[in-house]
Amino acid sequence: MSDATPIRVTRGGPMLVPGPVDIELPDGTHVRSDRFMVAVCACGRSRTYPLCDTSHRRRRRE
Repeated sequence: MSDATPIRVTRGGPMLVPGPVDIELPDGTHVRSDRFMVAVCACGRSRTYPLCDTSHRRRRRE
């Protein structure tokens, strides 16, 4: 599958997608990144969702 887009998933971290990307959100808005590798949030904690801001690295005290 040489025409498939490679996506790397890291446990507890973001999905790494080759850029540039145009991400469509459920409300129909678009987020664009022109970076060569884009970290897409998989945990939902990012303040810059759908892009990762490394919030997955911080642990909450319970």
